[in-house]
Amino acid sequence: MDSILSQEREALLNDTRAVLSDLREMLATTGAGESERSALADSILQLDKLFLLVVAGEFNSGKSAFINALIGQKIQVEGVTPTTNKIHVLEYGEATENRPGPQGTWLQTAPVPMLRNTHIVDTPGTNAVLREHEMLTTKFIPRSDLVIFITSADRPFTESERAFLDLIRSWGKKIVLVVNKIDILSQDEIEKVLEFVKSASNKLMGETPPVFAVSSKRAQAVKIEKDVSAAASGFEALEAFIQKSLDDVGRFRLKLLNPLGVGHKLVRQQLEICRVDLDSLAEDLTLLDNIQRQMEVYSEDMLRNFKARLEEIKTLLNEMERRGVEFFNQTIRIGRIFELMNRSKIEIGFERQVVADTPQKLESRVSELIDWLIEQDLRQWASIADHLRKRQQQHESRIVGQTGPQEGTLAYDRQRLIDSIGLATRRAISTYKKEKEAERIAESVREAVIQTGLIGLGGAGLGVALAVLLHTAWADMTGIVTGTAAVAFGFFILPSRRQKAKKHLAEKLEALRDKLMAGLNEQFDRELRRTIRRLEDVAAPYKRFVRAEQNNILSRRDRLNELGGRIAGMLDQISQLKS
Repeated sequence: MDSILSQEREALLNDTRAVLSDLREMLATTGAGESERSALADSILQLDKLFLLVVAGEFNSGKSAFINALIGQKIQVEGVTPTTNKIHVLEYGEATENRPGPQGTWLQTAPVPMLRNTHIVDTPGTNAVLREHEMLTTKFIPRSDLVIFITSADRPFTESERAFLDLIRSWGKKIVLVVNKIDILSQDEIEKVLEFVKSASNKLMGETPPVFAVSSKRAQAVKIEKDVSAAASGFEALEAFIQKSLDDVGRFRLKLLNPLGVGHKLVRQQLEICRVDLDSLAEDLTLLDNIQRQMEVYSEDMLRNFKARLEEIKTLLNEMERRGVEFFNQTIRIGRIFELMNRSKIEIGFERQVVADTPQKLESRVSELIDWLIEQDLRQWASIADHLRKRQQQHESRIVGQTGPQEGTLAYDRQRLIDSIGLATRRAISTYKKEKEAERIAESVREAVIQTGLIGLGGAGLGVALAVLLHTAWADMTGIVTGTAAVAFGFFILPSRRQKAKKHLAEKLEALRDKLMAGLNEQFDRELRRTIRRLEDVAAPYKRFVRAEQNNILSRRDRLNELGGRIAGMLDQISQLKS
């Protein structure tokens, strides 16, 4: 390179090294494939090496014959079968010899002037029998400065050649198409083949590369065998093009275009990866937003349904209060004065008629509430966790932290939920023990009856008062009057006791309702928050991953766009270089 460097070109060379070095450092952190990073590294190293001209094509297209004609010596073995089963690098040397080279190549030296400034690579056929040949060829192409692609005139531009050319083009290589073996065609046939190759290559590459029709056989006859009577080979135009392309500026331009083309391809590849990744993350972000909205809807639905279930529990207590009012109205009255004296009967009556099966129904409703809460919690968790799990599978190895609970977590939590929510229910219900409440109410009624007797009959006991009222009231007027007075007082005292009993029952049931509702609401809010928090915890590592990846991709995309802009600017500068 030193022999063709001017100040301007040296600056371009340094800028090329700088931008490609920056790109190489970036690729090391982006997860780019080893082959891509290796291709870039090799192309950077190639800046300081001689010009590399790669000859490629299918087997039996005449690559070896073409090279021999190009250098004017029969160095490469020619044949109708795949004769080049290794990559051969032709370099200048005082002696003609063939020896193993690096990376599975063979080094061919010969005292050919052209090889002083240019190395020529003879590659295996792209459709060679041994598939490793094609692998070696595709690996070597990124290092080339100029690719001469040979196609045979008798089967031009085959499908495998199209695929290989597309690969070469993707690396941004300068390509020259050579239609070989035109000596087997008439002039009209040559024109038709050239037209076909130009049209097909334009469709494939979006532009028409230089296309030359040659006969390596005729060129060898002239250049090697010195047969002056040989027909025209078409080599003159091709060699003039190569000579012009490989003058000082041409070689320098192609030398820089090679690694910049590799870099430009890798930038495009990485930008496409960024685009695909951002599209993929857009689905993740949409999923996370949907989860957030689902959680909001879930909370609203749960609260609405929970309130409806609480109303069912309130209805049980309201119904009990109604039965209590009816019981007191029917029981605490003067006409049932003797029944009121039977404490046991009052207790049994209160338990059967008022309390009845309310505690059991409350337990059943609360149990149903717990089952419903668990079921909704399980469904919501399972639905979201399932969506997350599907999206996380492709990223799981890159996510730090556990992304979901172990199998059966909610099933395991069922007992905890029952203990947690049921505890508040049991506590509230336990404050209203039917035996104790029945005993207290019965005692209150009994005291009301006794008090009635005491008021009416002084210090006499309940039995004496009842005896006077029932058995001796008619005996004498005094007794009747006294009994009448007692009964009159009873009409005031018993209703007061009845009203007090109903009020007391209402207060106790209201307290029960308040305690029960407060306890259930508190437990529901706690469980709902816990459900939301657990689901948020499930999604948290995934959410952090998505946000971090998005920021990383956006940053990488900005950096790639910046590097791509620098490469595009340099490509523009190189295109303006003049001889």
